[in-house]
Amino acid sequence: MENGSVLVVGGTGGLGREVARHYHDAGHPVIITGRDAGRSADIASGIGERATGLGFDLSRPETIADALTDVGPVSRLVLSAIARDNNPVRDYTIEQAINLTTMKLVGYTATVHTLLDRLSSDSSVVLFGGRAKDRPYPGSTTVTTVNGGISSLIRTLAIELAPIRFNAIHPGIVGDSPFWEGKDLDAVIARTPTGQLATMSEVVDATVFLLENRSINGINLYVDGGWMLL
Repeated sequence: MENGSVLVVGGTGGLGREVARHYHDAGHPVIITGRDAGRSADIASGIGERATGLGFDLSRPETIADALTDVGPVSRLVLSAIARDNNPVRDYTIEQAINLTTMKLVGYTATVHTLLDRLSSDSSVVLFGGRAKDRPYPGSTTVTTVNGGISSLIRTLAIELAPIRFNAIHPGIVGDSPFWEGKDLDAVIARTPTGQLATMSEVVDATVFLLENRSINGINLYVDGGWMLL
């Protein structure tokens, strides 16, 4: 891996934080971001001495460039912000829909745009989507559509910005994540061929694979134990 930081946007909790911790423990400088700069700094401090924190809101893409002004070369970029949206069409909240769409599509793209002069030909990028794109639920219209957009976004980025690599990861239900831990998920497990849910460490491992394997480009990787097969 070349010189440069690992930047994890949306790295203050859950999967993003664990990806940041993995690279930090492997000896790399890591930058994590969240909406609150103070919280980002506190969590970075908890990760270790090579981690720093920044604050900006992906749903306000006009603020991204200023927030990233002092960030140097970026070797690995992870866009891991996740929003669990419930916005039924019958009771549609336009502001909520615009916020999510802006965050995941415009915000992700604006971050890449801002960092182009700090990404090299050896840099790689992973965008987080989710399996709601393939298995919608009542109220998921916006998040299903946006995560479907992530699938296409990586392909356009991989072509337009070659040779930088772009891939997407779409975790299923991650049983030991802060959101899902302790919930009754027996029905989901029963519909999963492996008989077990994905774990945070498995999602981290898959993310690292996408970032580091030089022949993986423009793909959507599903980490769900084959949940969609049944």
